[in-house]
Amino acid sequence: MNEGNATGGSAASDGTGDGTRAGAGNGAGYTEHGPGDGIRGETRGSAPVPLSVLDLANVGTGFTSRDALLATVETARLAERRGFTRYWVAEHHSMPGVASSSPAVILSHLAARTDRIRLGSGGVMLPNHAPLVVAEQFGTLEALAPGRVDLGLGRAPGTDGATAAALRRTDHLREGADEFPQQLAELIRFLDGSFPDGHRYSRIHAVPGPVQGEVSRPPVWLLGSSGFSAELAGRLGLPFAFAHHFSSRNTLPALDLYRESFTPSAVLDEPYALIGAAALAADDEAQARRQVLSGALAMLRLRTGRPGLVPTPEEAEAYPFSSAERDFVDSWLANVTHGTPDAVRDGLDALVKRTGADELMLTANVHTPAARVRSYELIADAYELP
Repeated sequence: MNEGNATGGSAASDGTGDGTRAGAGNGAGYTEHGPGDGIRGETRGSAPVPLSVLDLANVGTGFTSRDALLATVETARLAERRGFTRYWVAEHHSMPGVASSSPAVILSHLAARTDRIRLGSGGVMLPNHAPLVVAEQFGTLEALAPGRVDLGLGRAPGTDGATAAALRRTDHLREGADEFPQQLAELIRFLDGSFPDGHRYSRIHAVPGPVQGEVSRPPVWLLGSSGFSAELAGRLGLPFAFAHHFSSRNTLPALDLYRESFTPSAVLDEPYALIGAAALAADDEAQARRQVLSGALAMLRLRTGRPGLVPTPEEAEAYPFSSAERDFVDSWLANVTHGTPDAVRDGLDALVKRTGADELMLTANVHTPAARVRSYELIADAYELP
């Protein structure tokens, strides 16, 4: 869930001059639903809000990308079995410790191995892709798993500048972020089949899509870590997902901006905001601390230009942190709810109370796949999920 650091924003336009707001309605050929259908989750057990999962398919030292992706399947099945609302995968590139570079491919695999849980991107970084390609990828996913697919969109590259230039075939990276509202409007028109007559794309159709008959369409979410997408989502009446797990200082201002900017639409009649929350439960505090420290060291290395596999807990414990590095790690871990199941439950309850989030999307950036799976099981038990 990342959008960059810009603030402000405006309603999306595709340059047609017809004043149509992206996300304001369904195009011909799409099944009509009530506002919020497929968006609002169901609260289960004793959880204060619906619970969901964000997965980066972390690759730890001693494991392979195949191990990470097999763990993703196992975790998605667990999440479905225990009543989590949705399971999203992120888009990141050129990061050795992450295997989720291709959300649509992973989601297709998960769709074949689950039955009910919603599946989505958290998110697709739209400036990296042609809107038509994204519309066709997620139209295909919706055809494979009707009514189960979410299309979460961000405007950051999900990587460093050099890799972004390789992805976009240009060095003018700022242009991609600045054009995000126009790209979004174009994508939604492709999804809806709603370009007006005379538009240069009016005879181009995203397939699978409405040109082939009545179909459902995945809800579009905007993702962000600052104010830009918060305001844009509000103005367009779209659901909003905020990356609290790595941008906690901006959480309350962004949520306030989203709610203040919100205009009811055919998609939602009132704001709906989920937040990403880093959380790791273990059978005791020491186990949890060892695992989250490995994730903190991985993030430290990433932020200082030394990305690699997620280190083992033993390597993290033995690492000679400098004073500045220790400050970074302590600050990072202060935003990771970790410990025993009861402690994690209490921390997540407090986070919901503090932010007013409508849904929590839990993520765990740790070394050991089994520890991640065990954490979601323990959190489900703590909240008495089915």
